[in-house]
Amino acid sequence: MSGTPDLFAGRETAPGPAWPEVRAWLQAHAQTLLDDRSLLEEIGLRPHGRNVVEFGAVALTRLEAAAEREADARKRIEAVARANFAAQTQTHVAALDILEARSLSDLARRLDATAAARFGLAGAAIALEKPGPVPFGWRGLEPGDVDALLGPDGLTWLGPPIPGLDLFGAASDQVRSIALIRLKPHFPGDAEARAGLCAFASPEPEGFTPTMGGELIAFIARVVERTGERWPLPQ
Repeated sequence: MSGTPDLFAGRETAPGPAWPEVRAWLQAHAQTLLDDRSLLEEIGLRPHGRNVVEFGAVALTRLEAAAEREADARKRIEAVARANFAAQTQTHVAALDILEARSLSDLARRLDATAAARFGLAGAAIALEKPGPVPFGWRGLEPGDVDALLGPDGLTWLGPPIPGLDLFGAASDQVRSIALIRLKPHFPGDAEARAGLCAFASPEPEGFTPTMGGELIAFIARVVERTGERWPLPQ
């Protein structure tokens, strides 16, 4: 900007001009700024004629950044939607697998196999409180265990393995997180419903967490409960 007034003249001892002074100087010498094309280009502005300055580069950069943020958010939403759809599809197929059970023992076997094949879990189990018979392949619980694990009014529990709760047999060493869902099956011939659990085990610590929604596994548990009520307990 050769030949222009020296903005800093007479201020050798000052740290520098304050912004109000710089702004006032620019307002008073606007044409000087417009004529300095190299400076305008350095700060991302584009001159057009003597009285027009296009903020194209700055505006375009901001628009591109906003578009990238929107695209990233859209991709995340689409990924979550695809994962939810896949999980729902696998849940429905798993329900059909369970409904094919031919006995209480077959029900437990099918649930365990379906949990591994459809959801990549370490295993699944059905447990029933005593007293009373427990079908082959099911796990026995002591009276009051379900309320102790879930709370008197609790329906589900998701989180890390519970010490001393042995429901998954040979797969126990793979279990890093579990989901427990309350069951209350009423078997033919029994005067009252029995307290029980439908349990799922994940090999991942984050497979089941307290903040996770349990609707899909609760749906599977209800299918197990209703299917189990087809047959009387063995005597």
